[in-house]
Amino acid sequence: MTAPADRPSPWRAALAAPSAGPQVPLALGVELRSRERSAGAWSAAKAQTATARMLARGTAGDLQVGLRPLSRSAATGGWIRSDVSWDVVRRASGRFDPEHVRWFRELYGIAHDARLLGGYTDASDWLTLDTVESRHLWAHLAAAEGIGIPLVPVAKDHDVSLVAQAAVDVALSGDGEGLRLDARVSIAGAEVPASTVRPVARTGLYAYALEGPRVRLTLAPAALGDAAHAVLAAAAPIFVPAGEVDEFLRDAYPRMARREPVRAAGGLTLPRPEQVSLVLVAAFAAGDVVDYRFEWVLPGTGRVPFDAAHPELDDASALRSATVQAWTDAGELPFAAAARLRGVDTAEFAAQVLPALEEVEGLRIEVTGAPKRYRELGGDPRITVSTVETTDRDWFDLGVLVEIDGRRIPFTPLFTALALRRKKLLLSDGRYFSLAHPALDRLRELIDEAAELDEWETGPRISRYQLPLWSEFEDLADEAAPAVAWRETASALREVAGVEAIAPPPGLRAELRPYQRDGCSWLAFLWRHRLGGILADDMGLGKTLQVLALLQHARETGETRPFLVVAPTSVLATWRDEAARFTPELRVRIAGETSAKAGTPLAVVAADADLVVTSYALLRLGDDEFGGIDWAIVVLDEAQFVKNPQTRLYRAAKRLRAEIVLAVTGTPLENSLVELWTLLSLTSPGLFASGRRFREEYVKPIEQGKVPENEEGGPYRAKRLDRLRRRIRPFVLRRTKELVAPELPERQEQEVRVELPAAHRARYDIVLQRERRKVLGLLDDLDRNRFIVFRSLTLLRMLALAPALIDPADARLGSSKIEALLERVDEVAAEGHRALVFSQFTSFLDLVERELDARDISYVRLDGSTRRREQVIAGFRDGDQPVFLISLKAGGFGLTLTEADHVFLLDPWWNPAAEAQAVDRTHRIGQTRPVNVYRLIAAGTIEEKVLELQQRKARLFRSVMDDDELFAQALTADDIRGLFETG
Repeated sequence: MTAPADRPSPWRAALAAPSAGPQVPLALGVELRSRERSAGAWSAAKAQTATARMLARGTAGDLQVGLRPLSRSAATGGWIRSDVSWDVVRRASGRFDPEHVRWFRELYGIAHDARLLGGYTDASDWLTLDTVESRHLWAHLAAAEGIGIPLVPVAKDHDVSLVAQAAVDVALSGDGEGLRLDARVSIAGAEVPASTVRPVARTGLYAYALEGPRVRLTLAPAALGDAAHAVLAAAAPIFVPAGEVDEFLRDAYPRMARREPVRAAGGLTLPRPEQVSLVLVAAFAAGDVVDYRFEWVLPGTGRVPFDAAHPELDDASALRSATVQAWTDAGELPFAAAARLRGVDTAEFAAQVLPALEEVEGLRIEVTGAPKRYRELGGDPRITVSTVETTDRDWFDLGVLVEIDGRRIPFTPLFTALALRRKKLLLSDGRYFSLAHPALDRLRELIDEAAELDEWETGPRISRYQLPLWSEFEDLADEAAPAVAWRETASALREVAGVEAIAPPPGLRAELRPYQRDGCSWLAFLWRHRLGGILADDMGLGKTLQVLALLQHARETGETRPFLVVAPTSVLATWRDEAARFTPELRVRIAGETSAKAGTPLAVVAADADLVVTSYALLRLGDDEFGGIDWAIVVLDEAQFVKNPQTRLYRAAKRLRAEIVLAVTGTPLENSLVELWTLLSLTSPGLFASGRRFREEYVKPIEQGKVPENEEGGPYRAKRLDRLRRRIRPFVLRRTKELVAPELPERQEQEVRVELPAAHRARYDIVLQRERRKVLGLLDDLDRNRFIVFRSLTLLRMLALAPALIDPADARLGSSKIEALLERVDEVAAEGHRALVFSQFTSFLDLVERELDARDISYVRLDGSTRRREQVIAGFRDGDQPVFLISLKAGGFGLTLTEADHVFLLDPWWNPAAEAQAVDRTHRIGQTRPVNVYRLIAAGTIEEKVLELQQRKARLFRSVMDDDELFAQALTADDIRGLFETG
């Protein structure tokens, strides 16, 4: 692309070098000018030089100072105006000194309004100094000399100078005829006649003096008040007639005296001017409402708002500060210049703020309306708590009575104020009190635990599932009067460690182990009190058997309504078979299809059954049908399936109508305490108030280390953890194999570090660097980029196993992890042992399968695509294959494989519970041989970071469910950053 021939290229125009020729300097031409209008009303004003002769004779018209640029004559060296004007300078293109041009352009910008208002016919050449309002004018003029721009008189008989300062004050004198206002002007310390001085707006002045045939013009900055400006502009004194003196002294004089220097002359005595004062206008209205505003009273001007910007308020800062300080010292009500206050704010304003403001000198208070007689109660609260049975079996009305200084406080407004985090409460009679009291703080905390505000619309209630909370209410209260039924239930739960043992139901066809008897008694205890709970025994301890024993017990003690078990699809048959084996008297029906597909309504199936077993998938699809049946007991097996409260499955489980809900899972929490809350919200729906409060009270301090500013981190977290344990203890039963099954053979676990060959390592490191750069740039918004991030993490996990999983062309690189596995499998098979081999990736199992075929090692396989799951499992149990290949997802639950005594975990997963479930397929009741567990870890890869994260999650589980020390973090963006750390 080329520029037109008649125009220079853009780069030449933009980057042209300064002209190499001589540059003409500029000067500022200054002239005292006289302006007279012609006879015609619309005629333009004519201006000419104010000569000494005109000034001496008094024939000069209106005087003004004109400014224009002058340039140096190349011929004579003098300053001329023939070839320069404001427009020429503004459009200068290299002819004049560029620094001078910039200075003149800035001056033009400062004074351009004067150009428009100057009224000269030759306005293109002259700017008028007199009307320039900007305070920047004088600093700009003073800077001219420093860059070589002189101030030059345009007229030959003029001299001009700029001085640094001038001062003007107003003199008031008078006699019987009235008052006279004169100006006294001092320029550079010398007094000059006011008649020869004119103002430059309110920022400066100029003075002229006749020195023979010449006129000397002096320019100076000065701060001019209204009176000084008026006297100088009039070029004569200003007179106040005798009849208007009183008005002048009342209105104009105080304002003038506050803004500029004023002195009395000629023996006149001036009154002391009234000072600025402040008034508070307060209008009280019904409903404990007050509107107030602060206003400044400016004598001679009127009233202006408190936060107004006004020159007369410059000296009022002391009064302003005293007022704000008095308000602040009076109480907690924040200061505002004007506001509408309601309720307790009105009370504090009337009882504390107004009396304090009355002591401020210079402040007057104007009150309208009739405020109440407000009074603060300062005594300690006395609290009484009681409960009353209601028609809802799960709830009791909770009565909380608070007295302060003998005044009974109604609980409903008190509860509302506490729940809404208000600081004070106003009563109907005008008395009010602070809610910042330790007893009320504790009451607020307990109320938050008991229920959210919208849950108490019909009045305060407490759930029977909040029995442990009741003791804390009792500790808080000065008196407690619980209902009889509540006292019995509370007493039972307080002694939950000593649950009365029951004999196994006669219809149970099994010999219960001692800990299973205890579990059955605990479940029966919950059933007797109509309380749900979580059976969280370690995997392999017979949770299914304990639940079946409870169902048999409930049926034999008179319960006629059906029971419902919801479980993963893969274990429906297990429930059917276990029930047929241990509780053959129970009529069991499997609801494995929707009613539409099965052709029989669910209500008909339930009416003909003692126990209905269905899957989570069917519950989600048929939530209306399942929610419409009155179940006696609902059992959620492998309850971690409903750990997310945002899912449709959770909502379907929440809709089920049952006397009690039991959650059965060895992992009541896997990644976060929120999962524990989710299960408890189904089994014990009043134990914790809400997910939001649970996160604030427990998740943030325990998992994330977030504690209040005035608390120490470690002790506060420990206190919250202890409180959580105490709350859930009556509703959660967990026994570990080490505790209750010492007869189990020893289990040995070993981490096997597998080194990557050089070619494999090089391939991994290249991909690691690429994915690290990509992922770390996405972590600031992890929720939005979660899919991309975890796709990258999965890519690295697969690459750590075998490069062929990512690119078949890399199959030649092999897999050192498969080699390490096969070395040990050869030994296992040779010694007559059998092994379970787990992996997250079925594609990796394909590679293992290929190598087993090559070595002629027999095996069976189970993954998500397996159609005949039961036959495959039975084939391994009854056969002699040494290896069972299992995908972690397909084999995570519902399997008992004590025929194997070796477990190989080929790749670690974020969740330690998933691995624990895999291991416990073999290490459970019925195992007679020691179990050896091998975790194969690719050294120096993401697998080591996953293992570290896994261990932190395991510590979170133990800290809550067991007795280990608290040390845990949730999966966060920082955790993912840590996966990419090389150190």
